[in-house]
Amino acid sequence: MITSSGSSVSLHSTMDDLILLSVFIFAAGLLYSSVGHAGASGYLAAMALFEVAPSDMKPVALTLNVLVATIASVQFYRSGFFSWRVFSPFALGSIPFAFIGGAVQLPGQAYKQVAGLVLLFASYRLFRSGNPASGNSVEPVPALLAILFGAGIGLLSGAIGVGGGIFLSPLLLFMGWSGTKQTAGVSAAFILVNSLAGLAGHAVSIRYLPSDYYFLAFAAACGGITGSYLGTRRFESETLYRLLAVVLVIAGLKLTLM
Repeated sequence: MITSSGSSVSLHSTMDDLILLSVFIFAAGLLYSSVGHAGASGYLAAMALFEVAPSDMKPVALTLNVLVATIASVQFYRSGFFSWRVFSPFALGSIPFAFIGGAVQLPGQAYKQVAGLVLLFASYRLFRSGNPASGNSVEPVPALLAILFGAGIGLLSGAIGVGGGIFLSPLLLFMGWSGTKQTAGVSAAFILVNSLAGLAGHAVSIRYLPSDYYFLAFAAACGGITGSYLGTRRFESETLYRLLAVVLVIAGLKLTLM
């Protein structure tokens, strides 16, 4: 079991727990970054399965998000899958509210309940990603509506410790505002700025990271580099998405029912 004591995570059994958790983190970073996401919901799922303390889950998920989202943003941008026109209004609304959400400290049990629901939504989103919309018909993004959507996503994302990609991606696809590959690129950049804002807000009230963070960060970075490289080269991962969705369901139920 991995728990929190004071300002650091300690292992109450063996290094095997940390190594196995890092494998989960690597897998989440790889799978999520292949579609322009940073993996926060996957990191939350992994930490929930290993019973990491709720007070540590949000800062770890956000910082890993920043790392992997940076890698994915660069990869998708360099491959031409990005649009400032789509990205700007959502980011404008999300950044200040992600900061506010990051400063919110939900009670431990409340955090588990809300995070569990987010994980269940993420599992649904991943399951549906096996057959994403083709995005052949792209409509202009209404700026004011996008700002309002961005504000809502930013507030929720900052409070929970995710970057918001699991909410933005289906919105862009369902509304026909972006094609599939461009959605991945926009989501990666959106997750990056949201995670930075949420982490900044979180640092106002809690100024530490668990001591084992750097070990997990290395695993996430390796997964992010691999996944984003494959994702920009037509990496097919329908089966893997659905397997990961099962893991998220288990972790979401674990959080909401415990």
